[in-house]
Amino acid sequence: MQWIATSIKWIMIVSGALTCTMFYAAIAPQAALQGTFGETLDGAAANIVVRNWGVLIGLMGGMLVYGASHPVVRPLVLIVAGISKVAFIALVLSVGRQFLSYQAGIAVVSDVIQVSLFVGYLASAKKGTASERRDPMRV
Repeated sequence: MQWIATSIKWIMIVSGALTCTMFYAAIAPQAALQGTFGETLDGAAANIVVRNWGVLIGLMGGMLVYGASHPVVRPLVLIVAGISKVAFIALVLSVGRQFLSYQAGIAVVSDVIQVSLFVGYLASAKKGTASERRDPMRV
């Protein structure tokens, strides 16, 4: 697990860059839906919701990139982005299995790996913090 802690900056940058690709949905909502889920939605409301979805996911990516260079915010960024990714994974696996053969399936696999790395980092960071508190020789 030590390698995760020493590599977290690059893990977050790569994860953030991958997540930022969803800004594409804000620019081309129908194409993003078609590629991700193999379907499109019609209507002005669908266009707004999909564009907003793309912006929100893209912002998660931006947070990950920001957090990579700002260690003080890393735990919060990793927790928020992790929750967002877990929600997507759970939704696809519980009600959208038919989308696994599209880019949504790749996103699920990628998100599972990313969340695992985030949890590994948070666990090792928490363990380090707890051991630092227990070490009476530490000044």
